Amino acid sequence: MDYYARAKKFILKNSRPLDMARWNYLFENGSREEVISALKTYQNIDGGFANALEPDCWNVNSTPMQTWVATQIIKEINLDDKTHPIIKGILDYLSSNDEFDGHRWNGLNTVVTNDNYPHAPWWSYSQKQELTYNPTASLIGFILKYAEKDTVIYKLACELSKEAYNYFKKSFPLESMHESACFVELYEYMKECSICNLLDMEEFKKLLQKQIKQVITYDTKTWNTDYVCKPSLFINSKSSDFYLENKDICDFECQFILNTQNNDGSWNVTWDWNNYLEEWAISKNWWKSDIIIKNIKYIKEF
Repeated sequence: MDYYARAKKFILKNSRPLDMARWNYLFENGSREEVISALKTYQNIDGGFANALEPDCWNVNSTPMQTWVATQIIKEINLDDKTHPIIKGILDYLSSNDEFDGHRWNGLNTVVTNDNYPHAPWWSYSQKQELTYNPTASLIGFILKYAEKDTVIYKLACELSKEAYNYFKKSFPLESMHESACFVELYEYMKECSICNLLDMEEFKKLLQKQIKQVITYDTKTWNTDYVCKPSLFINSKSSDFYLENKDICDFECQFILNTQNNDGSWNVTWDWNNYLEEWAISKNWWKSDIIIKNIKYIKEF
């Protein structure tokens, strides 16, 4: 049985309806509507997302980070319809100022209600707020792509993009791989939409080239056991502006994926909650499906 057949068998036996729909859309000529229908079950009435869409937090209240996860799936299925209800719901949520301080949307450990539900330790509420643009930088890009230009939220996103970029330059190089990825996503949204009048896009690209190299884990012996930064966090195809500068490590990751698949078709989950053991066992299985989908996508691109 080859890597794809093993992966498919795991998905068929273990995945959530959402991940089954993603698999079908990406690899089996499935429908986009099937993904959207499954994704909508995680969307709350306020337009935000919750309910363990991101499996490390089971909070039923909408959070910016869970909503960001939804935007990643929207990108994955190439949903470009600005008038689609799921898009409009997200824009309504981001316009509501919920979990927003006027400059950033709250991140992992800044939502009080996370503590009321099973979650990974890094989702626990902390009064000491971490200054980060994860997920804000990416959400800004989403707004710039999908909001109408005459709306308040679009105009706000224009200003926030400048604030975010100034922070990026002032804080360069960033320590966080996830915050770095959000800035890559902001750059890619702006490039896709040909928005060149807000930031110096050439300078942005050059800084991101350096930033990516700063956070990638080059000690590949640790990749299968530790929570590390691999190039796939930033680079998902050979057409990426950041591929050629990182070609060797990107190509290595492709071989690494092929060489490290488990017999059941999954790949290792390299983190642990160390709490809520029953819920973690469920979430870990959900993560395996997500990792499988991302790994198969990566192999097919490279």
